[in-house]
Amino acid sequence: MKENLLISGGTLIDGTGSEPIPNHHIFISNGEIVALGENADKKANEFCKEEGIALEELVEINAEGKSVMPGLIDSHLHCSFDDVQSNDELFFHRDPIMVALVASQNLKKILRSGVTSFVDPDTAHGIGPALRDAINANVIEGPRMKTGVQALLTAVGGTAGRLIPDDGTVGYAQVVNSKDEIVKWTRRHIKYGADWIKIHATGSIPGKPGELLVWNREELRAACETAHELSIPVMAHCRGAESVRVCAEEGVDLILHASFMDEQGLEAVLENGTSICPTFTFLANLADFGGKVGASPGMEDIFRGEIEETAKMIRKAYDNGVRIVSGSESGFALTPYGHWHARELQVFVEVLGLSAVEAIETATKNGAWVMQMDDQLGTLEVGRLADLLIVDGDPINDISVLNDKAKIESIISKGKRVNTEESWPEHNSIPGWKVGNWAGEILTWDKAYD
Repeated sequence: MKENLLISGGTLIDGTGSEPIPNHHIFISNGEIVALGENADKKANEFCKEEGIALEELVEINAEGKSVMPGLIDSHLHCSFDDVQSNDELFFHRDPIMVALVASQNLKKILRSGVTSFVDPDTAHGIGPALRDAINANVIEGPRMKTGVQALLTAVGGTAGRLIPDDGTVGYAQVVNSKDEIVKWTRRHIKYGADWIKIHATGSIPGKPGELLVWNREELRAACETAHELSIPVMAHCRGAESVRVCAEEGVDLILHASFMDEQGLEAVLENGTSICPTFTFLANLADFGGKVGASPGMEDIFRGEIEETAKMIRKAYDNGVRIVSGSESGFALTPYGHWHARELQVFVEVLGLSAVEAIETATKNGAWVMQMDDQLGTLEVGRLADLLIVDGDPINDISVLNDKAKIESIISKGKRVNTEESWPEHNSIPGWKVGNWAGEILTWDKAYD
């Protein structure tokens, strides 16, 4: 049931890129923002009288000394992965029914962290549309959701190498081996409810450094044309300069990562109106904290270098008007649900040099475009849907406050307050869910008798 809410006294960060406005007021009813400004309380009283709503039903929230802003939109996370630690675990140890049940719990973590909308590019066993529909029907609680079904991969694979089969499906992957199969599975995913088509454009090949473009132009064009004919946009995982350029030229709407984008890639992005979701958070967490969770030695410097190299071109893209959106890639052990959804904004400020206002816009107004709801979400304006946060702090002076759940004082999702007093959702060990190693190291004779 939606609520009638009057929020008063907070500093408004409206998500449009405008400077904050102190001592602002917001009136919410029927899931929408009805009035803004100093006279919102008067309009709230008038609205209640006109609609026959008792004033006692009006919930007043004093936000004095706090910040009021749109709910965060995470444009790249994986709600069905459950903080996975390895590809083997993800592809071969996850039962589809348990995946759906655990994902429904993880959705609560995402919402409790201040994310009121998110986009999931690809889901284990293709359960994304079912989860989205369950949220929309109030079967389970969660943020607004847009989703793909599974990622389209050629037989060369993605980042899982030879774990990907030569054909068929595994985990989040649908293997396509010809132009005809690309067209077939693009159409089928749209039939099954995809809001986005996800292409894994680059992949890791044993013995080859980095990630290589593993689709040809004709294949990319077939996926984009087929999806666009049915009014569905396409995103692509691109970690390599060539992949960014070719995907932009062949019609991809949103580039994920855009690692090592060069001048030619930027030119293609600009010419084709492509948007970018850098998704630095996974790399930043590994670079800054990898040693604390046992990451492989040397990986910190590798990923810090990738961030620094890529950031130069992302900043140039931003300055040239490319739409940049915020994504956390939550769902992995390095980016667990509910903890890092605003870390991307911190990276944008510290590495890209964006102002806090500009960074917040990437996770509000710009994110609404990825949600395909840019006329309804992302900004605090009259007539917009009421998804917003009350933050006990000032994210303009310290953007990292948005990662502190204790500072997210109130979350209003779909016009209703979220219960933030409940215990944090957790689950115990699930049989077969995690990969069990026989040993942490190889037991050589030398090690035994050292």
